[in-house]
Amino acid sequence: MPADEPKRPDPEALLAAANKARRGRLKVFLGMAPGVGKTYEMLRAARRRKAEGADVLIGVVETHGRRETESLLRGMEVLPRKPIEHRGRVQMEFDIDAALARKPKILLVDEYAHSNAIGSRHPKRWQDVEELLAAGVDVWTTLNVQHLESLVDVVQRITGVRQRETVPDSALSRADDIELVDITPGELRERMAAGKVYVPETARLAADNFFKVENLTALRELALRRAAQTVDDQLVATMREKGVEGPWAAGERILVLVSGDAMAATLVRAGRRLSDMMMDAPWIVAHVERTDRPLAEDGDTARLREAYRLAEQLGGVTVALSGRDIVDTVMAYARRHNVTQIVIGKSVESRWREFLGRSLATALLREARGVAVHVVTEAAHEREAKPQRAFGLGRWQGYAVGALFIAAATLAAWGLDVTFDRVDLGMIFLAAVLAAGVLHGLRPALAAATVAFIVYNYLFLEPRYSLVVGSPTDFITLIVFWAVALASGGLAGRVRDQALGSQRRAAAVTTLLAASRTLSAATGRDAVARALAEQISAAAGGRSLVLLPEGEEIAPAFGSPSLEPLDAAQMAAARWAWEKGEPAGFGTGTLPQARWTFWPMEGVRARTGVAGVEAGAAPPGSDHERLVLALLEQGAVALERSQLASEAVETETLRRADRFRSALMNSVSHDLRTPLSTVLGASTTLIDYGDKLTKPVREDLVVSIREEAERLNRYVANLLDMTRVEGGALRLRTDWVDVRDVLNAAADRVSRRLGGRDLTRDFPRELSLVQADASLLEQVVVNVLENAIAYSPPEARIEMAAYEDRSNLVISIEDEGRGIPPAQLERVFDKFRRMEEPSDRSQGAGLGLSIAKGFIDALGGRIAAASPIHDGKGTRILISLPKGVETPHHLL
Repeated sequence: MPADEPKRPDPEALLAAANKARRGRLKVFLGMAPGVGKTYEMLRAARRRKAEGADVLIGVVETHGRRETESLLRGMEVLPRKPIEHRGRVQMEFDIDAALARKPKILLVDEYAHSNAIGSRHPKRWQDVEELLAAGVDVWTTLNVQHLESLVDVVQRITGVRQRETVPDSALSRADDIELVDITPGELRERMAAGKVYVPETARLAADNFFKVENLTALRELALRRAAQTVDDQLVATMREKGVEGPWAAGERILVLVSGDAMAATLVRAGRRLSDMMMDAPWIVAHVERTDRPLAEDGDTARLREAYRLAEQLGGVTVALSGRDIVDTVMAYARRHNVTQIVIGKSVESRWREFLGRSLATALLREARGVAVHVVTEAAHEREAKPQRAFGLGRWQGYAVGALFIAAATLAAWGLDVTFDRVDLGMIFLAAVLAAGVLHGLRPALAAATVAFIVYNYLFLEPRYSLVVGSPTDFITLIVFWAVALASGGLAGRVRDQALGSQRRAAAVTTLLAASRTLSAATGRDAVARALAEQISAAAGGRSLVLLPEGEEIAPAFGSPSLEPLDAAQMAAARWAWEKGEPAGFGTGTLPQARWTFWPMEGVRARTGVAGVEAGAAPPGSDHERLVLALLEQGAVALERSQLASEAVETETLRRADRFRSALMNSVSHDLRTPLSTVLGASTTLIDYGDKLTKPVREDLVVSIREEAERLNRYVANLLDMTRVEGGALRLRTDWVDVRDVLNAAADRVSRRLGGRDLTRDFPRELSLVQADASLLEQVVVNVLENAIAYSPPEARIEMAAYEDRSNLVISIEDEGRGIPPAQLERVFDKFRRMEEPSDRSQGAGLGLSIAKGFIDALGGRIAAASPIHDGKGTRILISLPKGVETPHHLL
């Protein structure tokens, strides 16, 4: 970045800050072990903030019976805990819903790594905290360093105890403030001996095991390091957000520069050693890809990839930088990320560059103000092991074509020189040099320029056929010609190399974009796997295979161009990639005898499968391999997305089924028992007291039995009809139907249940026929009429009408009941939906209109409700059926 250019904030840092501004702030009280006083210090700070007027709420605090801690709760508002029952046991847990409803300024949630009881909204308390932060609540919490996910194995080696409750490192990295609560190991053991941490017997056992002095010392160092690392990350983020350039040597940060030469691995190891000497300082391995140069050859790329893999194994971070000038690109990155140490290599060739003023080390030393530069020299074995370039036919081709161009230019110049006087022959040779550069790149162009210089001097400058220059003017002309030839040829070659590099990058981007669209459009796991296999095959130029998990194993799912069986060695390599999460097979360090290379596909949550290509299709370090790995990342996310979609569908299906089952059982408990009880009571009365009852009473009991039996029959019929609708078992028998006949038949079926209600019919003299299932349509009308009867007063009028427009035939059924509240109109066709009144249970199960909607949907029609329709009451149900042929206006 030029010195006079204004320092601008990093856009990504500004975006991260904007996203963070909408969240609550997280403060973590970090300690090395239980008993250091994290909860005590958190409560003391909370009481200070409360005294300053802040709205502080105790969400959950675990005092563990410590009197000093309990005393700090006096006078503080404490949120009641929520009882959660599981397998007959009730556990009191943090009530996140109550906390969100209360929404204080500061909420205290103790024990960040706590595992919630089964049945809670989130399995982990840190997930509760994430939801609270997203809602804008500031949260204070406590954490012991041994609960960090990345330190589980380290803590187990130190203490012999494996932590079951863990927090992802990313959750702690998002903390806005970390307060380290620290005491010496000796003080902690004294607190334990005094009974301030555990009861005496437990304290003695803990002091002899987990709380040994050496264990506590190691845990204390881990806590101090983690706090320092988080503070350093926050410093870098603040510098990037404010546009402040470093370095600020508040903490060491190492940048190791590597290229595709033999020193790459040596530089990575040197960076790791330097990090160890600087108290495990964060270190980054970077490679700068020149945008004005051709892409690296396969051999260099392979060594670079091995260096990246080694860096990741040793705990480093790898980045790829891009720019025209290496020094400017490196220093811009170093300033943005507060790098204080830079490690570079220096080979024998670089000493020649130093002599010519083009050494990277010298240029970095000139620009690296405030940054230490470590130069690692080339070892003798690395110099001997440096691979020699293989100048085969392919590599000589550009030089041969350049020589042919010069030969052709020489013949043309010879002919022009013989035919004409004072011809500028140098332009012909310049054209030949430009052609060599455009077609074959920089080096053939430079070689052609040198050959053109010699030929032009030997054949066309006096004295001819001699390399001696005859006059100062010719000497100047020759030197200018050579310089112009070198410059023009070099520029042409560089433009050609840049164009080829841009084409390769554009092709890779186009491939990834097409793959992204294809994978996004794929629905279902199988479709994603098939599309991924095809994309990998096209990118690698060979056969590909995608393996998906089947239970505890993986099995080949799809292949391109075809799915072929794998032998035992190949399946072993695939299983290794699946189980270990590492590449296996050809070209790797695991089972290299297999004729396929397999890579694991890592999703956001878990591993989703394994992909493989045949041996040689994607050589290690090649562009093909890089493209395949990029496709695998997209494929893994797409597979995970399809799996989540399937799980969401299953969850929704189960939820609906559970809701249907609950509603069904709730309905059955009344709607079957009530008519059965009536039938049972009436029949028992007739049997026991029949001869003592008067005739009207006996007839009334018989009518009750018949009505309740009919009600029970309708209910069972409705359940069967709903089962047919839900299960897709409807079988339509369509025919041309006169709707008036259907309406009259439905009216006859409900006539006995009308009571004192008046059912009017309004049908036109002529009505078009429609194609429908007459029995289903009749059942729809019966259900709607029964619904109107159930919710209409005894003396009310029910109006049934039919009319048509150009495209549809419409059935309208109106009642004079109390109507449907507007808020419930959209749900009136839901299953088991009744009006919200206690007396409505006697009106039915709430299935009639739902069944009507299912039948009408099957017939290709529509059904809707409107309410109120007059004087604030009444309901109109409209049923629309499509006509096979539109009716002209003049016939309506």
